[in-house]
Amino acid sequence: MDTNILLENGTNELEILEFTVCGNYYGINVAKISEIIPYQTVTPVPNSHPSIEGIFMPRDVMITAISLKNCLGRGESEPGGLFIVTNFNKLDVAFHVDQVMGIHRVSWTEIIKPGATVNTSDEGLSTGIVKFDNKLVIILDFEKIVTDISPETGLKVTDIDELGVRHKSNIPVLIAEDSALLNKLIVDSLKKAGFVKITSTENGEEAYNCIRNAVDAGNIDDVAEVIITDIEMPVMDGHRLTKLIKSSPDTKDIPLIIFSSLINEEMRKKGEELGADAQLSKPEIGNLVRIIDRLIEERYGVQN
Repeated sequence: MDTNILLENGTNELEILEFTVCGNYYGINVAKISEIIPYQTVTPVPNSHPSIEGIFMPRDVMITAISLKNCLGRGESEPGGLFIVTNFNKLDVAFHVDQVMGIHRVSWTEIIKPGATVNTSDEGLSTGIVKFDNKLVIILDFEKIVTDISPETGLKVTDIDELGVRHKSNIPVLIAEDSALLNKLIVDSLKKAGFVKITSTENGEEAYNCIRNAVDAGNIDDVAEVIITDIEMPVMDGHRLTKLIKSSPDTKDIPLIIFSSLINEEMRKKGEELGADAQLSKPEIGNLVRIIDRLIEERYGVQN
């Protein structure tokens, strides 16, 4: 799916595909979508998760079909409707929906992060809520849906064990990640890898304010000598944060890593044009630490 938004840099905007399941309105970031196709008959997989309808192969790639109706506690899906075929975290997954309503271009500032009454960090399936045409559209957490079905696809703190003995590092690391669960897992992983000075923030704006305050106070070296950012975040996304960091003389040399489920060819090109020093997909927590080590050595001449 080609969209103009993928060609623009640091606008703090995204495109949301609006769709329905059981008469309710939901959304997905267009950047996650490969294509939308009519429902196809799938081959059931024995002993699979109840939300997995089966597998199919529209071309040369085998795709797992997931029933959003089942994931949302609305019962079993029936033949018909559409498949939204996605690619994120290096996985090809089709989500079965009823109807596609259209595409909306919005700013991340328009997306409301769900409160505790809607979500909990462990159980909620919503990453944001946005209003279109006087109706509320819930943006679903598709990464969490897939990880709940297949936990081995998620972030694994145990990957750090493969790195062997690690020494303590006083290099300050700043993290921008809106998912409370993933934020904690990244922090825990970095602590396990020996990093002791970690600041975590919930979105790009919070991270940027933290950085600017440190620059103004003259202590940026004590706050952020490495920055790790997600892409999808309310208020300010990771690409906008990257553009602001890399366009300022005070901060352009700070190593910045984009750590996101959306790292594909188009998004990687966008990150490179914005000046990101490295980009990798979220399951690769072990590689994240290796890249941090490399960037620290290149920038500061310090080995961990």
